[in-house]
Amino acid sequence: MPASVTRWDPFADLPDLRGGIDRILNDWFEGRGRARVPEVDVVRDDGHLIVRADLPGIEPEEVKIEIENGMLTVSGQHEDSSEEKRGDYLRRERRTGSFMRTLPLPQGVEPKEVTATTKDGVVEVTIPLPPAATKEKVTITPTEMKAAA
Repeated sequence: MPASVTRWDPFADLPDLRGGIDRILNDWFEGRGRARVPEVDVVRDDGHLIVRADLPGIEPEEVKIEIENGMLTVSGQHEDSSEEKRGDYLRRERRTGSFMRTLPLPQGVEPKEVTATTKDGVVEVTIPLPPAATKEKVTITPTEMKAAA
């Protein structure tokens, strides 16, 4: 059976690549009104879990922090508008959008003890961790079974 040789075309996949890039850019520009996911850091410090969420330009009253079913949710809605006038020229811009990030919490966290602060566009949620269960070491020594008579 004769083998066939196919000539490699380095540009054959360009239409697929361009289509993928177009989809990414469309999602990016059309997604301005969609919920975004803020970046977070989670740190364990001195019996507390500290969650820091980057929310630049967001006012504290625009942030909602909820704990339900063992999940911490930081969310909110932001609206910003600006207007510029110069002679006969007028420019208006409005930006709106929502954000949300949900993280699982360790079992036993007491929601009423959770506190939150904000400074310089960073929301910090402090979660007291429950006392760790004591780990008890158990050693089991097998015994020889006696044969039935």
